[in-house]
Amino acid sequence: MKYWILSALIFLAGCGYQPSSHLAKNVVGDSVSTEVVIRMEDPQNTVIIKDAVDMAVITRFRTALVPKNVSHTHLKIMINSVSFSPLRYDTNGYIITYRTAVVMGISRTTAGKTANYTTSGVYDFDIEPNAIISDQARFEAIRQGAQKGIDVFIAQVSAQGSDSK
Repeated sequence: MKYWILSALIFLAGCGYQPSSHLAKNVVGDSVSTEVVIRMEDPQNTVIIKDAVDMAVITRFRTALVPKNVSHTHLKIMINSVSFSPLRYDTNGYIITYRTAVVMGISRTTAGKTANYTTSGVYDFDIEPNAIISDQARFEAIRQGAQKGIDVFIAQVSAQGSDSK
């Protein structure tokens, strides 16, 4: 078994495999700053998304989160929309599953050049029949949707990192 794992690692290293975080780091550099534009209609969601973005920068890009004036790359995130739509009903016609869709615009500024992205993430969650969405469930759904949207953004940036070679 250990020979198979060793063989797989040698094969991956030999064919030039690089993880997406390494490719994304080629684009964003060693330090990143983030800014989330506050929507006056829904300021609570902005805080949730800011936390999700910061966590993604640290864990996915594997870079340092620093102030804007010393960062190699600055990410400015605008929340375009957050929506909840019924996805599944029970036999009595009550909604039991919702889908949250978070659409964000991301402006990436690196070395004086700006690139704009539009990304979205969806998250499905269940509720009790004939119940309303609690604030806790709503916040968690928005956080998860934003995290998935950030993952899509990271994939886009990783693709650019592989093209720059």
